[in-house]
Formats: sequence, C-alpha cells, structure tokens
Amino acid sequence: MFADRTNWNLAPNRLSEALARHRAAGKPLIDLTASNPTECGFTYDRTKILNALASPQSLSYDPEPKGLLAARQAVVGYYAERGDRVAASDVLLTTSTSEAYSFVFRTLCNPSDEVLVPTPSYPLFDLLADIQDVRLIRYPLIYDHGWQINFFALEALLTTSTRAIVVVHPNNPTGHFTKHDERLRLNQICADRQIPVIADEVFLDFSLSAKPPISWAANAETLTFTMSGLSKICGLPQMKAAWLAVSGPKDQKTQALDRLEVIADTYLSMNAPVQHAISKFLELRHEFQQQLMSRVRVNLAELNRQLATRKACSRLEIEGGWYAVLRVPATRTDEEVALELLEKKDIYVHPGHFYDVPTDGYLIVSLIAPEQEFAEGIKRLVSIF
Repeated sequence: MFADRTNWNLAPNRLSEALARHRAAGKPLIDLTASNPTECGFTYDRTKILNALASPQSLSYDPEPKGLLAARQAVVGYYAERGDRVAASDVLLTTSTSEAYSFVFRTLCNPSDEVLVPTPSYPLFDLLADIQDVRLIRYPLIYDHGWQINFFALEALLTTSTRAIVVVHPNNPTGHFTKHDERLRLNQICADRQIPVIADEVFLDFSLSAKPPISWAANAETLTFTMSGLSKICGLPQMKAAWLAVSGPKDQKTQALDRLEVIADTYLSMNAPVQHAISKFLELRHEFQQQLMSRVRVNLAELNRQLATRKACSRLEIEGGWYAVLRVPATRTDEEVALELLEKKDIYVHPGHFYDVPTDGYLIVSLIAPEQEFAEGIKRLVSIF
C-alpha cells in the first residue's frame, strides 16, 4: 500500500524510550541537547515581532513564485551587510531549509542519483534524501588539531551519478567552517566535473572568530545553491522562513533559476504575513545573536574550566555554531554512556552516532542551554569519568 521511500524503521531507539519514561515519571532533567532558542530564556522584542506580522498588505494575495520582492531585497540586504553582492532575482524564498533542499534535489537529481554530504553531520539529510529518491554518499571530515575535509576520500567517492556536493558552513555539530583553501579545491573539483555545490549556512552568523566567515552566496566559480533562514540567524524557527540564493556561471545559474521558479510556483508555500515581516525580523537579529553568542562563550568557558581538571574527558576544537563535541573514554557505546547520564544523573546528551560520528567515545552537547543548567549538567557529566 505504501511507497518504498517511506519504509523507515520507526521504532524508537533505547535512548528515546528512556527519555520518554523519564519525562513521563516527572523526574528532573537537565537537557544538554537544547536546540530551540525560543525555549532557552533569550529575550525577544515581542512588540516589534508581533507588529511586524500585522502589515495590512498581508490582506492582499500577490502570488510571486520566488517570493515577494521586498522580502527578497531584505535577504539581499542581509548579505550586503556581510560584504556579499547577491541580486534579488537570484533569491527564492522557502518555508524552511528543508524545503530548499527539496527544491534543489528535485532540480538536480533523477531517482537514485547521488549527493555527497559531510560526516559527521546532523541526521536530517537521510530523510530529505529518502523523500526525494536521492542516494546520500558520505564524505568524511577528519579531526587533526581541528576539523578538515578529507579530499582524498571525497574525490574517491565521485561517480558519474554524483549530482552535487553539500557543505555545511559551519558544520553541525563539529563547528567546522569551510576554509579558503578548501573552498578553492571544492570549486575546482566541482567546476571540472560540472557538479554544483549546495551550501547550508544556517549557523553562518555564529562564529567564535572576530573575523566574519565568508558566505558561499556570491560564489561564482561553480553553480552554487546557498541556503539559510530565520530559524537560526534570528532565533525564530516558528516563523518558517528561509531562502535559497543561486550563484555561479551565468548560463548554469539562469537554467537553475528557471527550473526552481517552476517548482516554487507549483507550491507557492510562503505565507504573506511572514514575507512582509522578514525585513523587520532581520533587523532584530543583531540583538538576538549578541545574546546567544554571549551565552555560547560563557558556556564554552565553563566547559573548558571543568574539563581542565579531567584527563579522561576533553572537547574538540570549535569554530562556530551552537554545539560542542566531547571526547570521552570509549569503554562502551556512546548510547550506553548517554543512558547512564540520563538514568543516574538526570541529564540528557546526544551520543555521537546520532550525527554519524564513526566511532564510539563521543558525546554532543548544546552550548545554548541556560548557563546555570549547563554548568550543573557538565558537572554531572564529567563526574562519571
């Protein structure tokens, strides 16, 4: 009765079952996986946000496949502030980066075509690929005094079925930004083989460096699809607004935009109130980002302080994003460690395998949890090693 593409194993894993039991029993819990900024105690200008959604223009229906021009110009302004030149005609609005991935996969891939994605990385890619009948091929990020792309492995994975290479800039959960030399090499590989780059930049603004990282949005060397949205950069996941910026050689870019516009016109998924509010939401992002990065730095300093006295537990280098990768003794599976922390210490962390970390001995923690909770959670975490 059902399509093979949806024949997923929907049984919950042991950790999810244990978490459900823990919550059902009403036990205390420190959640060190927090990813929803609206639930982490940040201050939002409620009046400005709600007023932005009350535009009288929202009462008129003006369908525009790429999204309303004023909203796309607001996205152009966002990139201009970063020093990147992006044209409004090269931007499409989507309800989420997941939808943006869907549009790009449909534009580039026939059933069973391959897309290379980095590993470790977040697990959403698998479902997105399944739904679009795309095969994911994982290329490794390796850690050696910092994260980097393993180009030897990446190039060995390229086949005649490869339709794109995904870069997550910065990666989640490793916090790895694509370096200048890596960008040059990726561009060369993709240009030589006529393979586009798909750049996921939802965490772009959250760099721990004083120098802002360069976006892929104006990349001209090869066809490039760059995506981001309000969920992370404005801390507004509930507004369901994202975008896709297309760049690269003129002929390829034009063909891609023409095809994407037909797909977007088929769905017309963006709602008017949010489109009219995007400009104001982007103006408000600075205050939110200052709050979030202040907390990330405080929590990271606390993490460093507690790990300084521990030989058996350490963290890997982080360049940006909201997460930290912890190295712990690999004397048992990461899931078993996470289960003990939940059942005996009342804290919830993600095992590394949730993000396709290839070996045991890794835990992933969020750096945006409230500061006191984070400090207490890390104290309990390191106490078992």
